[in-house]
Amino acid sequence: MSAPFASAHEAHVAVEPVTAAGEPPVATLFLEGELSREGLSGVGETLFRLVNRGCRKVVVDLSEVGHLDYRGVKPLVQRATLLRAAGGDIKLCGASPYVAAILRVAGAWQELELYPTRASALAAFRPGWA
Repeated sequence: MSAPFASAHEAHVAVEPVTAAGEPPVATLFLEGELSREGLSGVGETLFRLVNRGCRKVVVDLSEVGHLDYRGVKPLVQRATLLRAAGGDIKLCGASPYVAAILRVAGAWQELELYPTRASALAAFRPGWA
């Protein structure tokens, strides 16, 4: 399933197929471009909608993100906290060294798990699946 992202920057959501009976889906949110504080707020709203639709496991793919406003990182961390409270989690993947440094400076480094690839982030949700 894909959903448009209401922002000046592109994003879409793809829900991975269930690979085992009863296993919940993992949604992947693909982001690209330069994400402003407002853009990251929109990402937080998209995460909120996913939770409301029953998705508790989300991978945020940052491989096409060139820059993000550090002031918008805190709301992303707050959404991750809500996902965890609902029994889920969020994993980030594909961040360039520059974007990873912004996440670290913004204080998200210890709050959000960062994986080098989408496959490794998905595998963290499904051990043995990669």
